Amino acid sequence: MIKLFNTLSKRVEVFKPIDDVVKIYCCGVTVYDLCHLGHARSYIAWDVLRRFLIYSDFKVKYVQNFTDIDDKILKRAKEESSSMKEVSEKNIIEFHKDMDSLGIMRPDSMPRATNHICNICSFITILEDKGYAYSRDGDVYYSVFKNKNYGKLSNQNIQEQNINQQGRMANNENSKKLNPQDFALWKKAKDDEPFFDSPWGKGRPGWHIECSAMVKDELGDTIDIHLGGSDLIFPHHENEIAQSEAANGKKLANYWLHNGMVNVNGQKMSKSLKNFKTIRELIKSGISPMTLRYFVMTVNYRKPLDFTEEALRSASEAWKNINVALSFMDLTKGAFRFINKNESIEEEYKEKISFELSQKKLKFSEALGNDLNTAGAIAIIYDLAKPLKNFLNQFQRVEGFKIDLNEKFFLLENFKTLEKLTEVLGLKKEVLVKESKITEEEISMLINERLKAKKEKNYTKADEIRNLLEEKGIELIDQSKAITTWIRI
Repeated sequence: MIKLFNTLSKRVEVFKPIDDVVKIYCCGVTVYDLCHLGHARSYIAWDVLRRFLIYSDFKVKYVQNFTDIDDKILKRAKEESSSMKEVSEKNIIEFHKDMDSLGIMRPDSMPRATNHICNICSFITILEDKGYAYSRDGDVYYSVFKNKNYGKLSNQNIQEQNINQQGRMANNENSKKLNPQDFALWKKAKDDEPFFDSPWGKGRPGWHIECSAMVKDELGDTIDIHLGGSDLIFPHHENEIAQSEAANGKKLANYWLHNGMVNVNGQKMSKSLKNFKTIRELIKSGISPMTLRYFVMTVNYRKPLDFTEEALRSASEAWKNINVALSFMDLTKGAFRFINKNESIEEEYKEKISFELSQKKLKFSEALGNDLNTAGAIAIIYDLAKPLKNFLNQFQRVEGFKIDLNEKFFLLENFKTLEKLTEVLGLKKEVLVKESKITEEEISMLINERLKAKKEKNYTKADEIRNLLEEKGIELIDQSKAITTWIRI
């Protein structure tokens, strides 16, 4: 049984799919820049959900869009003397690099807004015909007060809603609307901006209508699960519901799941506070992708995630132990790869181990089935990794170390279970870095040398120092141009 917290009902519900294939739509990125830690948090959480559904024998169709036309993209294109398409294409490539590095499965489909203009126009026309939309001088708006159920996801009073968030509109556009709360479905083209032909003239779609059209085209009128960050509850998801349910006359999604936001040292992550962290920066600073993935999963997806040096260091140490256990076959050089046919193991012992491991698998599934309790699932992973790590400590220190057949069987079965369950969490083995006895004083000295080299723009030397420390089991974390911290890996 899988239970999920449904933002729409504000309670944990038993998941019941509509039919044989679970249909999931996840709001994707606006492709104007590199992905940040908040994106990592969101897409890792939903990757675990998808993997767990598959592990639980569900068939899943997972769709995630790209918003490839937006004011932010146009602004970035102008800054780079580029085009909307070039900015989008470049950042879509970089998006895949970041997600691949974090072990996030690629969606079954990744539609782009610009490829769905015809669908979007048809969708808006239906809303017009039903009286939910109206046009004004080339712009088209959704009439919020025509929808009696508007606000059911966010529980916001229509009169109190922040109209500046509606449809990503400029203030001077509000004068065209019947009511300040109405939001844009189609925006009239401005000078020197890309445009598409439509029944209302040249223009481009509003933000919210893009997802409604792509959900319908890719998955149908009603889907099982709609995903996104909690910052999308209003206005984006509220407006999606209003558009889709008015046009289709059916419920848009049975379950709405939203992940919590990311803080850095207790403060909201933002560019204005200069604590903004991209995935690329974090990995280049020396944090391994699986350390980052593990760190994200230590906190329930609905709660805020606080990015601190202490929490990251703890995650790095914990992941290092699991990674050593996952490297069991490599470190034992295949000596315990299988049980020979002529090696006989007592059936009673086999049954005992099989039962113990089945109980761990059950607890693992119960944890993830309880609204994706990844911390509980990780506790089972750690329990499986511990005996493997303890054995490896002895195996590597004692020459000619021998074990009996029962222990060999236990270790092999334990390892197989560990491999299977870590795959559900998307944790994959990384290359082990050998530890050394480098002192904190030596580390500080090398960090200072590296900072000096960077200041002098001697990046070759800076990279050499980073690589040297990495070989000695030290990950560097560049917090600013003048501050570098470190963790042992």
